[in-house]
Amino acid sequence: MIDLRSDTVTKPTTGMLEAMFKAEVGDDVYGEDPTANRLEEKVAKLLGKEDSIFVPSGTMANQLSLRANTQLGDEVILDRNSHVFLNEGGGGAAISGVQFFLLKGDRGMLDPLKIEQAVRDPGDYHHPMTSLIWIENTHNRGGGCIYPPDLVKEISHMAKKHNLRLHMDGARLLNATVALKIDPQEYTRYVDSTMICLSKGLGAPVGSMVAGDREFIKRVRRFRKMFGGGMRQIGYLAAAGIYALDHHVERLAEDHVNARLLAKAIAQLDCFEIDPNNVETNILYFRVVEEKLNPGSLQGELRKNGVLVHRVGSNFFRAVTHLDVSRQDILKVISTLKQVISQL
Repeated sequence: MIDLRSDTVTKPTTGMLEAMFKAEVGDDVYGEDPTANRLEEKVAKLLGKEDSIFVPSGTMANQLSLRANTQLGDEVILDRNSHVFLNEGGGGAAISGVQFFLLKGDRGMLDPLKIEQAVRDPGDYHHPMTSLIWIENTHNRGGGCIYPPDLVKEISHMAKKHNLRLHMDGARLLNATVALKIDPQEYTRYVDSTMICLSKGLGAPVGSMVAGDREFIKRVRRFRKMFGGGMRQIGYLAAAGIYALDHHVERLAEDHVNARLLAKAIAQLDCFEIDPNNVETNILYFRVVEEKLNPGSLQGELRKNGVLVHRVGSNFFRAVTHLDVSRQDILKVISTLKQVISQL
């Protein structure tokens, strides 16, 4: 089965499993897991932040970042298609008591002028307090598009002008930096806090990292305990994260090549709509435009023929390339797609 539903489906490699089995562990809630401590030091250095912390999932990383960056009743400015708004079960309202001011970005990328226009007057008690700007890089619903570093810099300057904090949901940040061939700090120097996911394209089985200054991470650590995210002998999982960062970062470029290969092939099929030029990393969305082609039937037949894709809404599909999908797999997906279409 070739699984293109998400890069979260990746499984640990043999080398990663060996590193996990050999990991030295301790109780992380007491701060005594040496492998977890090494991972947190490694990520803090990678992202140019004072500290970082391991958490079980990307959603928890985002929810912890919301909680630690805001107060009850605050307002957060973000793109209307952000993962934290659409795909985290209403956690922002339920856990942090914040409300979202939604902007329409360009494939998820925000215009600094529109952000500034959305900032509330802190002297007007009728309105919530704007406290946080939230950006997502790469942007999932934007088709894996990449925030230009200069745009993040501009947003950062505007945030400082209004005494606002800036957080970057960097679940796939390393896809962006590999694609642009830049250091992650070309982004992270401009944000107050960020997160990266270890269990997507990097291939670890579990985990994300939140990074920021020491006081911020102290708050995150307290809330992690409150949320039930404090785990014990996590060195086995941390070892997978270390291995992923040491061995699986640069190879993300292969996923990007495979995504573009698939996008170009889909663009040649009249029944679909996609712009291959918008495929910048490992995510692509394509739309069914042929009225006689039923999206549900298409998804079902692809599954029967060994290809899994994620359906979004009534007639959109998402495909995500990752380390468990080779170039040969992509060529097989293309031939299978053509075969299935001819039979429907």
